[in-house]
Amino acid sequence: MRIIISGGGTGGHIFPALAIANAIKARHPEAEILFVGAKGRMEMEKVPAAGYTIKGLPIAGLQRQITLHNILLNLLLPFKVLASRCKVRSILRSFKPDVVVGVGGFASQPTLSVAARMGYITLLQEQNSYAGLANKTLARNAARICVAYPDMERFFPADKIVFTGNPVRQDIENLGVDRAQGCSHFGLDPERPVILVVGGSLGARSINCMMLDGLGLFPQSQVQVIWQTGRLMQQQAREAVASAHVEQWVKVHPFISRMDMAYAAADLVISRAGAIAISELTLVAKPVILVPSPNVAEDHQTKNAKALESRGAALLVPDAKCHDEALPQALALVKDPERCASMKQAISKMAVKQAANLIVDQIEQLIKK
Repeated sequence: MRIIISGGGTGGHIFPALAIANAIKARHPEAEILFVGAKGRMEMEKVPAAGYTIKGLPIAGLQRQITLHNILLNLLLPFKVLASRCKVRSILRSFKPDVVVGVGGFASQPTLSVAARMGYITLLQEQNSYAGLANKTLARNAARICVAYPDMERFFPADKIVFTGNPVRQDIENLGVDRAQGCSHFGLDPERPVILVVGGSLGARSINCMMLDGLGLFPQSQVQVIWQTGRLMQQQAREAVASAHVEQWVKVHPFISRMDMAYAAADLVISRAGAIAISELTLVAKPVILVPSPNVAEDHQTKNAKALESRGAALLVPDAKCHDEALPQALALVKDPERCASMKQAISKMAVKQAANLIVDQIEQLIKK
């Protein structure tokens, strides 16, 4: 079995890709798996660290903010697309995959479009409740489209859709640590409430700014925090925490590699509304305040969050109101056990287990055909 998995850019694309690869290897140890990502992006570090080979494409996304630098980058984009497509052809001719899997991100579009044109079988994994333009285009030639939300016939041919849920990291799907272990890992007091604050693998500016201005609230409320800042704001966050003398209450991490420990410790989560974050939260059944990113295609994070809010499984705070509303709501909710229990029950009903294995089932079926 020879499989190419393409995509990345953020943890929301990389972690599902790795979960699929691990599920393939668990079932077929002899399988050869090659990742195709974008040069300079997170996958070029995370994929080799997980033990897989990756090829990088010189692809980039369209820069939407109008600056001279971004205009120049956009002028170069057609040349990057052309160079990426040429490299994909070379990779495909050399590797000769049985199936090419796309998980979203810059590299996914040129890889799957060229693969389909060359006659290779392609499978899409759509993580969100609202499909982006790239996947809607790639769906025309895809053999299977694995989705995580119902009613995706709005975007894709119904006969190609298979409901699998979103694949997540195995240590989170089968949470093998308890709250005491999680608190010990982060140096927290298990007798006090814990809020986990995450803005995605790259961080979120609005959530980070909310935290910077609200550090004094935590000792007042006797609430502890695990704060994932992202790489760009880690130094500013560490200095602010030290200056406010709240090191006992707020634990700063640029990136949390042991998310199983973080989820185990947390009584409540403040998070972006990326599809994989939501899938993880349904599996670990944590009350959550979702702050959708406004900087995503088709505003799909708001649609993801509303899918939970409508079922009583989450609170939604718009990004523009995050600074003033998210922390007060979180501090009130974490001390309301009845409401937290109700939200836990509601969010757990949305969990889909063994998603990676369901996707591997589809890959096997396509190969047998």
